[in-house]
Amino acid sequence: MTEREMLMRKIAANDFAVVDLHLYLDTHPNNKQIAQKLDEYAAKGNMLKREYEERFGPITPGEQGGNRWAWIANPWPWDKAGEENC
Repeated sequence: MTEREMLMRKIAANDFAVVDLHLYLDTHPNNKQIAQKLDEYAAKGNMLKREYEERFGPITPGEQGGNRWAWIANPWPWDKAGEENC
C-alpha cells in the first residue's frame, strides 16, 4: 500500500469515527466526554486532510485553492499505477 493510500485510509477511519460519535451524541446529548472526543477526532481529521492535500493535492473539487480543475489531474480510484487492464 502506498503512502497516499495509507493516509487516505487514516482519513476514512477518522471520518467514520466522527460520524459514529455524532450518532452517539444524538442519543446521549449530555455526554461531555464523548463531545470532547468528537472535537479531538474532528481536529485530527482536519490535520490529516491538510497533510494529504499538501502532499497529494485536493481531496474534493472545492479544495483546489483557486484552480477549478486541479482535482482532475490526480489519478482516479480505478487508475492504479502498474495495472494494465482490469
